[in-house]
Amino acid sequence: MPDGFQLGPIYIHFYGVIIMIGALAGAWLAAYQVRRRGDEPELVWDGLFWLVIGGIIGARLWHVFTPPPSMVAQGITTRYYLTHPLDILAIWNGGLGIPGAVIGGLIALYLFCRKRGLSFAVWVDTVSPSLALGQAIGRWGNFVNQELYGQPTDLPLGIPIDPEHRLPGFEQYAHFHPTFFYESLWNFANMALLLWLGRRFSDRLKDGDIFLVYLIVYPVGRFWLEFLRLDSAKVAGLNANQTLMAVVALAAAGALVWRHRLKEQKENNS
Repeated sequence: MPDGFQLGPIYIHFYGVIIMIGALAGAWLAAYQVRRRGDEPELVWDGLFWLVIGGIIGARLWHVFTPPPSMVAQGITTRYYLTHPLDILAIWNGGLGIPGAVIGGLIALYLFCRKRGLSFAVWVDTVSPSLALGQAIGRWGNFVNQELYGQPTDLPLGIPIDPEHRLPGFEQYAHFHPTFFYESLWNFANMALLLWLGRRFSDRLKDGDIFLVYLIVYPVGRFWLEFLRLDSAKVAGLNANQTLMAVVALAAAGALVWRHRLKEQKENNS
């Protein structure tokens, strides 16, 4: 399976193209939402560059500091990246961690909002469905790179993986769970849920609630998918992504319940 195409002297990687399509689709959705509430959609396009750069930097750093076991076995460790910094820039070969992308994007959004005098809580709610959409599309880059697949399977949904992309110990298997596809569907569902909640309960939601729901729904799905995925990064013997997802989901759920109970107490006392 080709991973790109030649355009004059430049080789265009499908992975990067898919990531950018996801970013543009997310920006379009955010611009639509901003226009719908009466604000200037140009703000979305002004902030897109900030979010893309912040997201890519965060995603790559997450990968650098939590490389999967298959890469560690090849000597591509955090130490390797730090002593070969130019290899950190080779994102077209894959290696972007969603947790880092979210963290980096949030930092960039905060800086953008502060620079423009915008409410961070309002805008983080605005971009949450767009983030889910971008993830849903971007996950197909893993299909192109034949990476981040799940355990071997004989189910009809199983996808073929070329021998050179099969992980050590799984060379005899040809079809694997398309965990990228499962996560893509989960993200599309998350996007739809966030949009519905934002409209159905607009009179009851506090600024920042939509993002907290995102921080519950996505981590729950990712937590369970980690049981299927092969080659998950380990930190102190724990699955780094799965552990983080559990902590984030519980913290977000607790924050959501706490802030609404506090709101009810204030209303009852007024």
